[in-house]
Amino acid sequence: MMNNTFISHIHLLYTVLGLLALTACGSSKKSNTVEETTQVGPMFNADSAYIFCAQQCAFGPRTMNSSAHEQCKEWIVQKFEGYGMKVIQQQADLTGYDGTTLNATNIIASYKPERMERVLLCAHWDSRPWADNDPDSTNWRKPVMAANDGASGVAVLLELARLLQQHDSVAVGVDFICFDAEDWGTPQWEEDWSSSNTWALGSDYWAQHPHTTGYTARYGVLLDMVGGMGARFYQEGFSLQYARNIVDKVWKAATQVGYGSMFPMTGGGMVTDDHVAINEKANIPTIDIIPHYPDCEQSSFGNTWHTVTDNMDNIDRHTLQAVGQTMVQVLYSEE
Repeated sequence: MMNNTFISHIHLLYTVLGLLALTACGSSKKSNTVEETTQVGPMFNADSAYIFCAQQCAFGPRTMNSSAHEQCKEWIVQKFEGYGMKVIQQQADLTGYDGTTLNATNIIASYKPERMERVLLCAHWDSRPWADNDPDSTNWRKPVMAANDGASGVAVLLELARLLQQHDSVAVGVDFICFDAEDWGTPQWEEDWSSSNTWALGSDYWAQHPHTTGYTARYGVLLDMVGGMGARFYQEGFSLQYARNIVDKVWKAATQVGYGSMFPMTGGGMVTDDHVAINEKANIPTIDIIPHYPDCEQSSFGNTWHTVTDNMDNIDRHTLQAVGQTMVQVLYSEE
């Protein structure tokens, strides 16, 4: 959520590298391109994911140390447990940019925890406490509902967990991790707001203190802001640097299920996000599925990013479906 080189995101260092996308910020126009599909696995239910997103938002902004944050944590844990997952709550007292002690909980839910071969899927579940990219400066100190920037990723994970329980044929174990304290990064009104080490605190902690000693996985996929209208997912720079073969795998899967137009085979900028620590400190090749809006003047992450308009009005089932079906394809193709 930082705005480095004047291209904003959580933690961003988002540098545009001549992207081809034509999607304007917040546009809900969808492609009519017909693509050949070779789908495996069950059908992802975007309506279910949409409801999971709305249920998180019903608690209010899930900002650190708030009652809504605590209530949503218990709800997420109960949902994963209800789908037969073994759940671990990794608690840690982390320090925010301003010295605030953040009572953080990383939620780890495991499918088939006894299996040695594993895949890691993750998202962050906390909300940005300040809408510091809102065009109206009077909103800057208001919390963000975080329907897209938080709830959408968790919603897709929950729906995937539900499908795994119903269609128990994936050949590997799967760990779902909902990272906390991702979005307490320095607000833009501070002089040192561009510092990248105040973001993604929960994933940084987990990468250094995994929930299982010696934990490893074949690869990881981070889902960040995967429900916005008009989203297209370019190939993020750190993902290409650390795990190009996983980028190839996921983008191929998107094409196989008919959503290749939303996953351009084009490199984008570098985003400091939860996947960086997983790559650098946990040594698990991990990629970031994150949108880019090259024609949006307000933010390359779309016009709702870190604003009071990041609410359910701007969540698109079509985007949830594209990302969710792609991840179904990835998981059910594992051998």
